[in-house]
Amino acid sequence: MESILLYPVIGALAGFMAGLFGIGGGVVIVPLLAFAFGLQQLPEGIILHLAIGTSLATIALTSLSSARAHYQRGNVRRDCLLPLLPGLIAGAVLGVFIGGALSGGAMSLLLGIFFLLMAIKLVFNLQPGGRRPLPGRPGMISAGGVIGAVSALFGIGGGTLSVPFLEWRSVPMKQAVGTSSAAGIPIAVIGALTAMGVGSGAEGLPPWATGYVYWPAFLGIVILSVPFARLGARVASALPNRVLKRIFAALIVLVAFKFLLG
Repeated sequence: MESILLYPVIGALAGFMAGLFGIGGGVVIVPLLAFAFGLQQLPEGIILHLAIGTSLATIALTSLSSARAHYQRGNVRRDCLLPLLPGLIAGAVLGVFIGGALSGGAMSLLLGIFFLLMAIKLVFNLQPGGRRPLPGRPGMISAGGVIGAVSALFGIGGGTLSVPFLEWRSVPMKQAVGTSSAAGIPIAVIGALTAMGVGSGAEGLPPWATGYVYWPAFLGIVILSVPFARLGARVASALPNRVLKRIFAALIVLVAFKFLLG
């Protein structure tokens, strides 16, 4: 019962962090769900897979409102989104299959390394050098494949990779964020559906799970994530960017070491 009551709390935290730091909620949802599933004493081998699949399902729903708002403001670039789309879809399927083939220990190690790299990038403000025009269709499909695969593998929104990529390719920041929010929808939808299929028949799944998507956690998270995202955005407007960056970097480092040390 305690772990079930945690799900709305996770949704509130994920929404608040997303609004506060401008990140995809999956960065918060995956580690917190892994903690909650551990409290439920689920088999260790499925905990991270279930956390990632459920995270993708929540992102599929919550990203719709964000993408709609950006679209209404004219910040979704179709000339960027449509060429990325085939790669995003194929990459999302590939990322879930790769994750499904890995053990829980291997996934924990990969997540730790990934979050640590995120923190390093944030602290040192690492960006690709220079600005270049958008690549041709093969280049966009390839980029979409990498973005989709990594995002689905780790259960995060695509913005972690797609925003820096689009900025590097001379897309203005607001349009990069808006296009990225729309790109996150196919990644999350296809990733969640694939997680349901890949996880079907897995041993130790709890009741009310469809493959690697656990519906009680999904519902608990989406109920509070959107209103708390608005609250986080209000708080962010009152804090200096430098302070926000340091707090977020410290949080990501803690999460990274949690996964690396098990």
